[in-house]
Amino acid sequence: MPSLSTVRRSAPPTTTASPSSSAPPAAEPTRPPAASISATSAASEPAAHSVPLSGGGAVLTVVPRRNRWTWVGVAGVGLLVAMFVNGLVTNPGWDWPTFGRYFATETVVRALGTTIQLTVLGTVAGFALGLVLAAMRLSSNAFLRTVAWAYIWAFRSIPLIVQLLFWFNIAYLYQTISVGVPFGPSFASVETNDLLGALGAAVLGLALHQAAYAAEIIRGGILSVDEGQREAASALGIPRRRQLTRIVLPQAMRSILPNAANEVISLFKGTSIVSVLAIPELFYQVQVIYGRNSRVVPLLLVATVWYIILTTLLSIGQYYVERHFARGSARSLPPTPLQRLRARWAGIATQAARRPEAVGR
Repeated sequence: MPSLSTVRRSAPPTTTASPSSSAPPAAEPTRPPAASISATSAASEPAAHSVPLSGGGAVLTVVPRRNRWTWVGVAGVGLLVAMFVNGLVTNPGWDWPTFGRYFATETVVRALGTTIQLTVLGTVAGFALGLVLAAMRLSSNAFLRTVAWAYIWAFRSIPLIVQLLFWFNIAYLYQTISVGVPFGPSFASVETNDLLGALGAAVLGLALHQAAYAAEIIRGGILSVDEGQREAASALGIPRRRQLTRIVLPQAMRSILPNAANEVISLFKGTSIVSVLAIPELFYQVQVIYGRNSRVVPLLLVATVWYIILTTLLSIGQYYVERHFARGSARSLPPTPLQRLRARWAGIATQAARRPEAVGR
């Protein structure tokens, strides 16, 4: 393929007839052997292979395409990384002693636990409600579709911080929450502030906000499954609920997981916004500490590194969950990063072992 490789055609061999011999019958043209690779070309050029033509008499030597701009990009990125690392090490403004002193203190670790708790509760409740909303959006009932659409429209339109502040101050509107006959007597009532504290308002706001986005993610994944799967399940007499849980959702997970993991990571970082409710999560606690000692940069770096660590763990978990649900889409599972690294090193070792043989020839 000319756009991917450079093709070099070697000239056909020439034969000289002896003057003393009579004209022999036309002989079949001989095919020359592939040219050997010299020591210089073996060291400087990519490995080439010869392809004989169907008509004989010529050999095409296919050389892989060399992209020098890739190495230019690698050098540029390596230079930027080296400059950044040098700044981290030599710039005293980072204040690494303060970073080390507060990175794993009990206050910061406890605040990190609160952040994880908010993430887990918001994710579980949000995706559970999102699954119900997605099923309503896909329902043939116009009333259910309208209710689900209105919910998603409303909670995607209102900023998260507004929702959190609203639920935190819900007692201004409703001092008590009663259970009874609508517009009639109540059987039981409870104070709103006793029922919904700061942490409860944060979980409620995060879950309701997350459900609106989770519903659309799940709906998109379900729509990606071929309609023939549902038709075949219906023809076999499988109940609709079993079709959804055992046939449709396992196939839809391949489309749902990347976006769902993205939402979970965004929610984990977005828990920092609940600091407006004075909940002692990670970012709020870091603010309290640097408000006392004025060490803003190292304390912000503490929060940043913890966010990076947990986001990395979530990304690793996402990879293996996606790999699990990819079993039905390919004959063999894709290799893990460790397997790719081992295969890469094995290929480099093989090429290094073959290079002395090519030079000796």
